[in-house]
Amino acid sequence: MREYHKPVRRPGDVLEALQGSGDPAELGGLAHDTAAALLHRVRTAPDPHIVDRLITYADEHGIDDVAELWADASPESLPGALWRLYLVRHTVAGNPDDAGRIFKRGAEVDGVNQAIAGSPHAPTPHEVVELANQILRGAFTGDFAVALERASAFSRVMSAGASELATPSDDHPRRAVGYATLAEEFTVEAKLWRAGQLT
Repeated sequence: MREYHKPVRRPGDVLEALQGSGDPAELGGLAHDTAAALLHRVRTAPDPHIVDRLITYADEHGIDDVAELWADASPESLPGALWRLYLVRHTVAGNPDDAGRIFKRGAEVDGVNQAIAGSPHAPTPHEVVELANQILRGAFTGDFAVALERASAFSRVMSAGASELATPSDDHPRRAVGYATLAEEFTVEAKLWRAGQLT
């Protein structure tokens, strides 16, 4: 990893635009090794300060560093799951007002998934960002499968909200599809984790 990297601010299309780079075989092994080591280290001796630093890592160093390691990993893998958790959290934190508006609209039509995600009624943009933080934190400190299920529910609400707010002149339809895809991937990852097959 580079010692210094200017933070990268990405628009909503980050859901489909970011890709990793480099030798696939080498990066594939590195992706799995780093994901497993990171998760094991934090879960074995959880330190709130380390967890907080992990959650805000992309804010301080840019999402590109995470993308270089994990973006090309299969969605049915541990690095793929962690990448998607970081991606959702980074996208929401990068534009809280927009994310809050989308989530609030989605919650109006999908209250069940709002509840599963753990959101309060009519959340503010700040509360939506904090919810994304809690979900990522739960991946490091709680039941990993539950964190993935909450991420799936969160993504379903975002997909519903983007669909509801879609107009011919914006990118909400594309975002709705992106979040729906993430929701399905998180669901599969949670099942694999519970079966001991997410590596």
